[in-house]
Amino acid sequence: MMQLSLDQLPQLCEHICDQLPSGGVVVLQGDLASGKTTFTQAFSASLGIDEAVTSPTFSLQQKYGEKLFHYDLYNYGFEKFVSMGMLEELEKPGYHLIEWGDEALIEFLKRAGFEYVVVKITKSDNETRCYEVENG
Repeated sequence: MMQLSLDQLPQLCEHICDQLPSGGVVVLQGDLASGKTTFTQAFSASLGIDEAVTSPTFSLQQKYGEKLFHYDLYNYGFEKFVSMGMLEELEKPGYHLIEWGDEALIEFLKRAGFEYVVVKITKSDNETRCYEVENG
């Protein structure tokens, strides 16, 4: 577990890219306002993508550049994600950051053989967050 400030997030992004050198799925877990979208913004910047990153809460998916896909399952859940045919999106080359990924998603990723990591974010104070990274 790492306690990091916003300006230290590039180190975590680099660590995750080392874990998933050719892309994969990053499952982001944490309470409301814990920093899932903020992490995605830092990850996007670490890939050299110069686009505004916003939460896809109502659109389900956003794409940034050619290799970053951002999903938010909060309003949909894994079952709706599946029924909408979104699993095929995960096969596209690049990084797929999924906010509100649950155990059903993680089990699917395991069974389907996807490369993935789970990042659990806990708000510790206004300046830092705790990040726990679990390799899939």
